[in-house]
Amino acid sequence: MTLSGAHVLVTAGPTHEPIDPVRYIANRSSGKQGFAIAAALAALGARVTLVAGPVALPTPAGVARVDVETALEMAAAVESALPADAAVMVAAVADWRVAPAARKIKKGDAAPILTLIENPDILASLARHPLRPALLIGFAAETHDMIAHATAKRARKGADWIIANDVSGDVMGGDTNSVHLIHADGVESWEELPKAALAERLAARIAAALGRHA
Repeated sequence: MTLSGAHVLVTAGPTHEPIDPVRYIANRSSGKQGFAIAAALAALGARVTLVAGPVALPTPAGVARVDVETALEMAAAVESALPADAAVMVAAVADWRVAPAARKIKKGDAAPILTLIENPDILASLARHPLRPALLIGFAAETHDMIAHATAKRARKGADWIIANDVSGDVMGGDTNSVHLIHADGVESWEELPKAALAERLAARIAAALGRHA
């Protein structure tokens, strides 16, 4: 399989949503799986744009990296990267943000009240975009009822595939992953694999889905 001539967009890592100049809302995503997928796609010859949240990982060989911090910045970077033949939305984007304070919030007698603002839904927006990639893949990090939640997410978001993984253990930050690939024809349950091996398997599936053969 080859992806030569194809442009693939990948998002990876968390987003950090500032509360004030020293605090932020975040999650435990390490970015390892998304970076491994970007590397595997590049190894098959794809032109890869990797939109990365704040992680301390080296840029994979042959990958064009765009660093962002917030969900709004990630949404803008995804828009700027279009058009793409495929998109793999691995990033754990924060669902909510707050209007950040200009100065550090000082500790007082009562905890501050934070008003949450919903962040843009990057996957759903990309599904409706005039430049929608031919193959749109989302990830679903779940702690229970993975297949049911991910199947519903695929329909709700308008993605072609959803990859569900169980994050109730140490997947976030770990080096292995076990996933379920959900698509129009059903569900495929993959055995636990090193994240690099899982990325290679997914990259080969993407190449096959795009009809690209050596």
